[in-house]
Amino acid sequence: MKKQTLFALILLTLIGCQNSEQHTAQDVVYEYGIPVDSFNIVTGRIKQGQTLSALFTELGCTPTHINQLCLIPDSVLNIRNIRAGDNYSAFYTQTEEPQLMYVVYHKSLVEHYVFHIEDNLHLHTFTKPVRKETKIAKANIESSLWNAIADNNLNLQLALDLSEIYAWSVDFFALQKHDAFVVYYDELYVDSISVGIGKIHSAKFLHNGKTFYAFYYENDEVKGFWDEEGRSVRKTFLKAPLRFSRISSGFTYRRKHPVHKTVRPHTGVDYAAPHGTPVMSIGDGVVIQKGYKGGGGHTVKIKHNSIYSSAYLHLSKYGKNIKVGSRVEQGQVIGYVGSSGTSTGAHLDFRVWKNNKPINPLTMESPAAEPIPDQYLPEFRILCDSLRNKIDLTL
Repeated sequence: MKKQTLFALILLTLIGCQNSEQHTAQDVVYEYGIPVDSFNIVTGRIKQGQTLSALFTELGCTPTHINQLCLIPDSVLNIRNIRAGDNYSAFYTQTEEPQLMYVVYHKSLVEHYVFHIEDNLHLHTFTKPVRKETKIAKANIESSLWNAIADNNLNLQLALDLSEIYAWSVDFFALQKHDAFVVYYDELYVDSISVGIGKIHSAKFLHNGKTFYAFYYENDEVKGFWDEEGRSVRKTFLKAPLRFSRISSGFTYRRKHPVHKTVRPHTGVDYAAPHGTPVMSIGDGVVIQKGYKGGGGHTVKIKHNSIYSSAYLHLSKYGKNIKVGSRVEQGQVIGYVGSSGTSTGAHLDFRVWKNNKPINPLTMESPAAEPIPDQYLPEFRILCDSLRNKIDLTL
C-alpha cells in the first residue's frame, strides 16, 4: 500500500474517532447541572409531616449527611419551610449496588436546590430559564370573563390581569352576552409549561356597546395603561369592591327584605360571594367607621374626599391595620365577605354617598387620573398605532 494511501486512512480513522467523541459528548443530557442520562432517577412528593431529614434518610443518606443538612443556613434554604406536596428527584448510580449521588428539591418550576451526596454534602441552586412567547388571545363572553378564558383554554391569570386593567371602566358583574375582548401579551414558559403571564402590551374590551382600549406605556416619569387618547385607564374609584362575584340585589327604594319580609329601601348593591372573599376599598380615603353596626354587622366606612364616602357591610372580619383614622389606598383589602348582622348568607352590602346622599354605585361616574404629559404624546401615539393595528385586526 502506498504511503499516501496509508496516511490518508490513518487520518480518516483519527477524524472519525474525534467526531465520535464529540458526538458522544454532545449527546449527554444535562438538567440542573447533572448528566441525568447517567443515573437512575426516582421522583416523588414530600409527604404530610415528613421532614427533609427524614426524606434524605429514606433515600439513603448517612447520618453525617443528615447532620450537614441541618447545618445549612436559613438564608440559603430554610429546611423547616419544606412543604408537603413539593416534588423531589433522587439520582442513583447505574451500578449493581446503586449509590445516591444527588437529590434535587423542586421549590417551583423555576427554582431548584441540588444536593451533592459525596463524602460531604454540598448544595447549589439551579434556576431554570424562563422564556416569553408573545401571543394574541381573544374570546367572546357568554357568561363571565373567567368562563370565557377557561372555555378558550387560555391562561386563567389573564382573567385577573384584565380585571385589574379594566377595574375602573368595565363592570364585570354586568357583562353582557357577546361582550368580547382581545389581548396582546407575553406568556411565560419554563420548558414547555406555562408559568404565568408577563407583560400585557395592549387590550381591547367590547362591553355594553362600548369599546375600551388599554395600551401599556412607560418612561422615566410615567407608566401604566392608557386609552387611545393618552388618558389613564385608572380612575378615582373602582367599578366594584371585589372580583368575580354576582349582584344579588341592586339599588332600590322598594325592596322586600329577605329576613324581615317588609318593603324598605336598599340604598346599596349586594354582591353574592364566597365567605372570606377579600373586599377592597374603591378609592383612597380615611376610615371613619369600623365596628359592628346592628343589621349591617361588621362594617367599614371610608371618607374619600369632601364629596364621596363608601361603606362595606356584613363583613366576616376586617383587613390588616384597619382602624378609625387610618388611611387606605384604592384596592387595599379592608375586610372579607361574611354574613354578620341581619343576613341570609355570605354577601357584601356595598354603599356609596355623594354629598351625604346615597347614590347607586353601578351608575356612579368616576373622574380619570392624570393623562400622559403633552411632551410624551408623540412617542405614545407611535406605540399606540402599532399596538392598535395588532388588536384591531384580530377582533
